[in-house]
Amino acid sequence: MIRPVALYIGLRYTRAKRRNHFISFISFASMIGIALGVAVLVVVLSVMNGFDYQIRHQFFSIAPEVTVMTNSNSIVDSWKDVSKQVMTVPGVTQAAPYLSGKGMLTSQGLVNGVEVQGVIASEETKISILPSKVDMGSFDSLTQGSFNMVIGGKLAGSLGLVVGDKVTLFLPESTSTPFGIIPRFKRFTVSGVFNTGSGFGYDTGIAYVNFHDAAKLFKTSQAVGGLHLKINNIYAAPGITDTLQAMLPPSYYVSNWTSQFGAFFHALAMEKTMMFVILLLIVGVAAFNLVATLVMVVNDKRADIAILRTLGASPRTIMMIFVIQGAVVGLIGTLFGLVGGVVLALNATAIVDGIQHLFGVQFISSSVYFINYLPSRLQWHDVMTVSLAAFVLSLLATIYPAWIASRTQPAEALRYE
Repeated sequence: MIRPVALYIGLRYTRAKRRNHFISFISFASMIGIALGVAVLVVVLSVMNGFDYQIRHQFFSIAPEVTVMTNSNSIVDSWKDVSKQVMTVPGVTQAAPYLSGKGMLTSQGLVNGVEVQGVIASEETKISILPSKVDMGSFDSLTQGSFNMVIGGKLAGSLGLVVGDKVTLFLPESTSTPFGIIPRFKRFTVSGVFNTGSGFGYDTGIAYVNFHDAAKLFKTSQAVGGLHLKINNIYAAPGITDTLQAMLPPSYYVSNWTSQFGAFFHALAMEKTMMFVILLLIVGVAAFNLVATLVMVVNDKRADIAILRTLGASPRTIMMIFVIQGAVVGLIGTLFGLVGGVVLALNATAIVDGIQHLFGVQFISSSVYFINYLPSRLQWHDVMTVSLAAFVLSLLATIYPAWIASRTQPAEALRYE
């Protein structure tokens, strides 16, 4: 327990004017180092939280959290019944049918492999914001029998296509005719071009057609059909998957986002953890400076320590004096760092935008980072974790110097005074 005399003397040493200005400078440098380390940690973690949130938001606003699949084309006629069944599962909020198959688009001698998704436009709008990302044309143009196609902007650019152009879709199967075996193909009209900017391949490798047109197109091929589901909690996806798998017939297979993209989001979480550990070393360096500062203070105060010992102060009291002094330096540095870090984190987006506008540069490109601005999302549990870690490191830094002070022998310290 900290005795009042130790608290009083420790605080007095902290605010007193020292004879050795070098020690004062080192102490101030330690405080600034802790403040800078804490501020950098808060800002970096906030920016990483911002990137993580934006990636998750953009990804899950387009991609389904849970997918019900079957290799049978019976889903064309039964999807409404299956949808009613899966909607009874708690946590499932929306369902939309789909048919998916592989193909190859060709136009003007240019070729590109794609995944063809057959959807019902009105139903797809319930689970995805992709229809709202159509820049040219309309997603509602995917009507039955129209054989229209909506493709991504990058895919359209690579094939030189615009709305109204014709494009040929070749399927990975052939048809026997009196003239021999020829590949199956179908001409489509480009009726829409979308740009998601998500970076997950939607703009480059997926083409959307009408659900019933896809059923005719993949009638003899190995197409996969089923339902795309939206749920109210993405982290409940594994549990909902198990429930649906037990409910549906054996011909249905249920998967979720964790099986396909779980490793990617796990890598994001691991990256944040590693950045926290690495940047915490900055605070560790400042704490090491605090060790050096307190060691010099102990040497400077050897006579004072000896007098206190002769007046009856115990080694524990002497030790707590310097623990308090170092803790105060660490606490002040942590508080300044938190204030600066929180202010910077809350204004990081505006600050970077201002720098970009001032110098006419673009630090962040949506083609690389999915967004064209620096996101920042301050989470208070990160702030608490950083502040606690910094203060604990500051306390640990005081132990060795305080222990040296408690070992001071009064006779040896006063011999040359």
